[in-house]
Amino acid sequence: MVSKPPAGDPVQDAPQVTPPQHAAAGLPAVGHTLRIAREQMGSLRTARTLLKVNQKDGFDCPGCAWPEEDKRHVAEFCENGAKAVAEEATLRRVTPEFFAAHPVADLAERSGYWLGQQGRITQPMFLPEGGDRYEPVTWERAFGILAEELRALDSPDEALFYTSGRTSNEAAFLLQLFAREFGTNNLPDCSNMCHESSGSALTETIGVGKGSVSLEDLHRADLIVVAGQNPGTNHPRMLSALEKAKAAGARIISVNPLPEAGLERFKNPQTPLGMVRGAALTDLFLQIRIGGDQALFRLLNKLVLETPGAVDEEFVREHTHGYEELAAAAGEADWDETLAATGLERSEIERALEMVLASERTIVCWAMGLTQHKHSVPTIREVVNLLLLRGNIGRPGAGVCPVRGHSNVQGDRTMGIFERPAPAFLDALDKEFGIVSPRHHGFDVVRSIQALRDGEAKVFFAMGGNFVGATPDTEVTEAAMRRARLTVHVSTKLNRSHAVTGTRALILPTLGRTDKDVQKAGRQFVTVEDSMGLVHASRGNLPPASPHLLSEPAIVVRMARAVLGEASATPWEEFEADYARIRDRIARVVPGFEDFNARLAADPGGFALPHAPRDERRFPTKTGKANFTAAPVEYPRVPEGRLLLQTLRSHDQYNTTIYGLDDRYRGIKGGRRVVLVHPEDAAALGLADGAYADLVSEWTDGVERRAPGFRVVHYPTARGCAAAYYPETNVLVPLESTADVSNTPASKSVIVRLEQSPST
Repeated sequence: MVSKPPAGDPVQDAPQVTPPQHAAAGLPAVGHTLRIAREQMGSLRTARTLLKVNQKDGFDCPGCAWPEEDKRHVAEFCENGAKAVAEEATLRRVTPEFFAAHPVADLAERSGYWLGQQGRITQPMFLPEGGDRYEPVTWERAFGILAEELRALDSPDEALFYTSGRTSNEAAFLLQLFAREFGTNNLPDCSNMCHESSGSALTETIGVGKGSVSLEDLHRADLIVVAGQNPGTNHPRMLSALEKAKAAGARIISVNPLPEAGLERFKNPQTPLGMVRGAALTDLFLQIRIGGDQALFRLLNKLVLETPGAVDEEFVREHTHGYEELAAAAGEADWDETLAATGLERSEIERALEMVLASERTIVCWAMGLTQHKHSVPTIREVVNLLLLRGNIGRPGAGVCPVRGHSNVQGDRTMGIFERPAPAFLDALDKEFGIVSPRHHGFDVVRSIQALRDGEAKVFFAMGGNFVGATPDTEVTEAAMRRARLTVHVSTKLNRSHAVTGTRALILPTLGRTDKDVQKAGRQFVTVEDSMGLVHASRGNLPPASPHLLSEPAIVVRMARAVLGEASATPWEEFEADYARIRDRIARVVPGFEDFNARLAADPGGFALPHAPRDERRFPTKTGKANFTAAPVEYPRVPEGRLLLQTLRSHDQYNTTIYGLDDRYRGIKGGRRVVLVHPEDAAALGLADGAYADLVSEWTDGVERRAPGFRVVHYPTARGCAAAYYPETNVLVPLESTADVSNTPASKSVIVRLEQSPST
C-alpha cells in the first residue's frame, strides 16, 4: 500500500550507531528496495515500473550512468536505482493546495528529505515579487514572465542556464542551441562539480575527456584499481562487473580513506549463491589519507621506471610525448614524503607495485575521491602516466574509467552543454542553424555563483537538479541566489532550490524518465549516453503524474519561441512535435551521431560513440600523441589539532536526493548529522564516541564556516581524516576553494576543527 508523505520532519537528534558492515547487497538490499518501492508506488505499479528499468524497450534508470550488458537481466537495477525510480514514479502529489498551505519561509525550514518525500509537482507555480508563497500559473504566463526578464537584461551574459545530469540528449541539445542563439555560453552543469577534473586531465593527456573502456574491457582486465570511489552505494551495478572480472582472474586494488562494504564483499542478488555467500572483491586495500593519491601514483611510476623491462618501450616511443620530463620528475619521488602524504606502509606500496607489474591489462577507475581536490587534475594526469608507461591505453582490457555519477551527465556535455565550447562545435552549430554563436567563454558553476553574488547575473534557469543543495559555501550561494531577479527550476519534485528564490521564481513541472511522452507526431523517446560512451533510447511507460506537465524538450521550445520570437528561423515547434527531428540535427552537428535515428532503429541497445585512443590508438591532443605530464606532487598539509574532512553520500541518498535517514553499510540509523572520526584522532581531541561537535572549516579568507551539532562516530577512517554527509556539510566548503584548471569545488579536502557542542 502507498504510504502518505511525512507530515513533519523526523527527529534526527540521536542516530543509532552499530559497527559497519563488510558486505553489500544480498537479501537486505532486496527487502529494502521492495519496501521503499511499495511505499511510493504500491505493489502493482512497482512490478510494472521496475521491470522496465534499463531494458531495451524501457527507460533508462534516472540514477547513475553505469552501462548495461547487451543481454539484460529481468531485474536490471540496483537498490539505489530502484529508490530513484520509486521517488519519480511515486503516487504522491504536490498540488497548488500544498503550496497554498506552505509559504516559502516554511519550505525553507524543511529538510531536503521532507521536501523530496512530498511527491510529484503537478502544475506550473509562480512566486510573484513580494509574495510569500507560490501560486498556480498558466504555461503561457510562465513563459511570458521568462521572456520579460530575459529580454530586459542588458546583456545575454546576465543569464545563466544550468543543466542537471538527468537531462536527455534531446533537451540538452535544444537548451544549448537556445542559449547560444540568445547570445551566451553561460551553460554551467553538474559536471563542473564532479568530473570536470577528469575531463580536463584526460583531454590534455589522451585527447578525449571521457573514459576509454567498455564493460567487456573490465571483464578482461588483469588488474582493476578502484580509487576514490564507493561503488556499493554510488554505482552498485558496477559490483556485478567487478565480480565477473574476479571470476575471470582479475585482481582488485581499492584505494580509499574509508573501508567500504561493497568493495569488501558483494552478495549478488541475481544468483542464489551470491545472495548467501557473495564474492570477495578487493585483494589489496590501500587506506590512503585524503588527497594522497598523486603522491602514491608518482611513486609507483618511479618504481615502474626503475624496474627493468617494466616500461612498454614500443608504445612509449610510437604513441607518447614527454617521457623524459616525467622520468626526471618521477626520479625525485621520495619514499618518506610519499609515506607521509599517503599514510601507507612501505610494504603496501610494494605489494601494489607487484600487482601492477604482473598485469598486462590494467584499468583504473575513479570518482569524486580523486576529482574534488585542489590538485585533482595533476592527480588524474599521474594516473594516466602509470597507464601510459605500461601501454594500457588502447589495449583490450585496459584503460581509464572515470565513473560518472548521473545518468546523462556525459551525454549533456557531448550535446554542447559546456561554458567553454570547442570552436569546431560552434562552427558546426552555426552552419546547421544559420546563427552566430558567441565565442567568448561563459560561466561554470562556481563563476555563476560569483556572478549572482556580484550582480553580474540576474536570471537563473535550471534544467533539473538541486543547484542550491549541490553547490559549496551554502550561505554564500543562497545569498547569491536571492539577489537574482528571476530563478526558474524545471523539476519533477521539490528540493531546497525551490525555497531559495530570486525576487520572482517559477517552478516548471516536467515529465520524468518513467512517464509516457506523447507529442503531435505520436509517442516519443529520448536518448542518453552512459559512462562508457554508449548511446541508447529511453521510453517511459507510465501515465504522466499530471495532465499539466510538459516534457523538457517542449519547455525549451516554448521558452525559445517566447524569448526569441518569430525573428528566430529555428523550427522550434517542429522539434517539440517530433524528437526525431532533433536527432536529425544532432546527427549533422555532433561527431559520432551520424544516421542517429537509423542506428537506434537498427539496434534497440544503442551504439557506441567513437573514441580515438581506444579504437585506433590515435590521440587527438596538441602534440598528436598521448602526453606524459610532470606536475609537482601536492597533498594537503593539515595543522596540528585539525582534521581533513571529505563530504560523501549515505547509502540512503543519491546526489542531493535523500531517500531515508540511514546509512546501512556504515552502521548509521536514524540521522545524518554524524561525523566519522578515527578513534585515536577523536581521543586526541577529547571527543568520545557519541559526543556532539560543531564542524568549523578553516580557509585562507579567515571566514568562519560552521556546521553545528554533529554526533561523533568512532570509525575506521584513515588517520587524520574525517567524513560527513553532504549537503549538510556543503556550508564548510569555501566557494573559492577549487581545483586548479577545472575549478571544481574541493569538497573532498576541507580542513576542519571540531569544537565540542551540546547534544541537539
